[in-house]
Amino acid sequence: MKTEQQIRDEKDELLINQEFEELLEDYGNTNHRKKFEIIRKAFNFANAAHKGIRRQSGEPYIMHPIAVAKIVVNEIGLGSTSICAALLHDVVEDTDYTVEDLENVFGEKIAEIVDGLTKISGGVLDTRDSVQAENIRKLLITMSKDIRVILIKMADRLHNMRTLSSLLPAKQYKIAGETLYIYAPLALRLGLYRIKTELENLSFEYDHPEIFKQISQLLEKTHEDYALCEQEFQETIEKKLHELGYKFKMKGRLKTPYSVWHKMQSKDIPFEEVYDKLAFRIIFEPKESLSEKDACWMLYSAITMIYKPHPQRIRDWVSTPKANGYEALHITVMGPQGKWIEVQIRSERMDRIAEYGVAAHWKYKSDANNESDEDIEIDSWIKTIIELLKNHEKGTTDLIDDVRFDLFSSEIFVFTPKGEIKTIVKGASALDFAFAIHSDLGEHCIGAKVNHKIVPLSYKLQSGDQVEILTSKKQSPHQEWLDYVATALAKQKLQIFFKKENKSLIALGRKRLDDTLNALHISNENANIIKIMDYFNVASPDELFFKIGKEALNIDNLKKDIFKDDKVNAFTQFLKNIFSNSNKDKNKNIENQQVAVNKPFKIDMKETLMLTEETAGKLYNLASCCHPIPGDEVLGYVDDQTGVTIHKRTCPIADKLKFNFGNRIVSAQWAMHGLNSYLEQIEIKGFDKQGVMIEILQVISQKYGFNINQVDVKSIDGIFIGKIFVYVHDTNEINELCRQLEKNSYITSVTRIQEMKSE
Repeated sequence: MKTEQQIRDEKDELLINQEFEELLEDYGNTNHRKKFEIIRKAFNFANAAHKGIRRQSGEPYIMHPIAVAKIVVNEIGLGSTSICAALLHDVVEDTDYTVEDLENVFGEKIAEIVDGLTKISGGVLDTRDSVQAENIRKLLITMSKDIRVILIKMADRLHNMRTLSSLLPAKQYKIAGETLYIYAPLALRLGLYRIKTELENLSFEYDHPEIFKQISQLLEKTHEDYALCEQEFQETIEKKLHELGYKFKMKGRLKTPYSVWHKMQSKDIPFEEVYDKLAFRIIFEPKESLSEKDACWMLYSAITMIYKPHPQRIRDWVSTPKANGYEALHITVMGPQGKWIEVQIRSERMDRIAEYGVAAHWKYKSDANNESDEDIEIDSWIKTIIELLKNHEKGTTDLIDDVRFDLFSSEIFVFTPKGEIKTIVKGASALDFAFAIHSDLGEHCIGAKVNHKIVPLSYKLQSGDQVEILTSKKQSPHQEWLDYVATALAKQKLQIFFKKENKSLIALGRKRLDDTLNALHISNENANIIKIMDYFNVASPDELFFKIGKEALNIDNLKKDIFKDDKVNAFTQFLKNIFSNSNKDKNKNIENQQVAVNKPFKIDMKETLMLTEETAGKLYNLASCCHPIPGDEVLGYVDDQTGVTIHKRTCPIADKLKFNFGNRIVSAQWAMHGLNSYLEQIEIKGFDKQGVMIEILQVISQKYGFNINQVDVKSIDGIFIGKIFVYVHDTNEINELCRQLEKNSYITSVTRIQEMKSE
């Protein structure tokens, strides 16, 4: 009779083989050359390597590599090499096999991709850097050799997010946080729009479950409200396009919970003011007589004959595709029942690029010489990233923040004096643009002409600007230039310049000081250098040499100012040394006592930390950056010495902590209620009727009995904006107050300001 374990093993084997056969079937339905043998070989190798290992969900571990391989083939569109690498991607990290073992069995290319996907051990890093940041750096560097590394990593992350429910809350916050922080923007930059959208929504669902649920319910109700409008809009458009002889597919969808929430946060608006919640996609087959670009505009013309377009909501990515290769024409029109509707117009080719990303077929086309514009764009972006990562001058954590800015930022298009179009991130300055063209142009930049008018280096470029960089051979970078630039590339080039300049000035200063001391017959021994440092109040020899080289210090009178009486009484020096050493020992003892007092702080990372009145200020502290109060969704960041700092889950600082130091994140929950008072800020907007402010203050102080800390009200053209600071016990009280104030017919909106700055 079979044991329970044998029965379980047989079920597992049946399930594993079934999933693998589905993978082979999916692969067989693609246009790739069929290399079933090597895929079976990779599966058998990985299955044996992970034998007996299970995931947190309880399923056999090999199910994860198979699922990643399915995403690779079905949702990104890669072939046999990528499928093999996906099946093997955790073998080196989680088993005793090495990269060399894989190279011997599967060849150099598959081994190289797996190596790029293998995480770095935390033990080899500088303590100032995070393991996760260093892993991202390694991943991005490896993608310069083969972009499939980053694509498989996207598939790996997507499956991990789809199966996140089996992990503890703290681990969920960590993975969701780093996904939203770096992986979603990376997916966007690679053109993987569908994956980017799913990563954002899954991260949002785990990070802010209550808000996700609320917005999902509001969107469901919106879908019901839009039902008749949606049907009428689609039928009208389809009828018109069929009359014009177009072959097309038309799909409608509501915005995702994350995209709605992100717009609410970024524009500081309520759900009701997110207007274009409904979007349609028109995917057409090109006509032989029309180019794809012409067809897009013909369709635009047909749609806007029926529904009027919003003049500020046209996005032309057909004439100027995004840097990741995305092409489409986006318009927002006023549809039936006075509802704004977004329409995306794409050809079938454009839709394939939007679904799978231009990177999925970059450098793997049958005609290697047929390099398109989008291939050149992404190649240029990758070279820029690699240059940044290989030559970084600061900690990896700060570097990833800079790279992330370039990933997250929207793109704008500017023109050169000759009319060539260039892509640069939104928020870039004229100086950023100069460095983007060439380092020499940036280093000698004195200003720019934008639309034929002279502007300073710090001028923020706008889409459509025509930019001419003005230079001078006498110009060189200044430290304040770092405040003028936004892009990681410009920052790095400036830092490299300053480092080189500092080295040369230090060398020059050292020589000047040596020459001066030699002329005075004074030795350049350490004791004399320290005397000079003390006199000029500088912290290090390099700082001293740098300031001398820069001619910021006058060393012409060293003999008179410092070495006028260089004969020190031997007995005095002896006593000085004794007391000096005694003080050193004393300080050393104090340091040792302090170390003994500050014992490392310990907490069970697997347990949810309960936030009580008794442990406030002892076990945990509330972050000053976001001011959480009872009722807010929160998490804790554990420091070995100072304990736990509690942040709102929406806090930008918490986002960075989840990405860089995810293993120090602990789930937290409020256990107190109505004990302490917390200062909160609400913003009220409305019509400036006489007495309306008195009515507001009466509701706050008389009806609810809340103490008011500060009131700031401004009125312009009959509209007022008021900011009121009140003391409340928890989020229920502040939310109830907002709801009550909104009942006043003269008030248009009441908003809790979530991110208060510490005073």
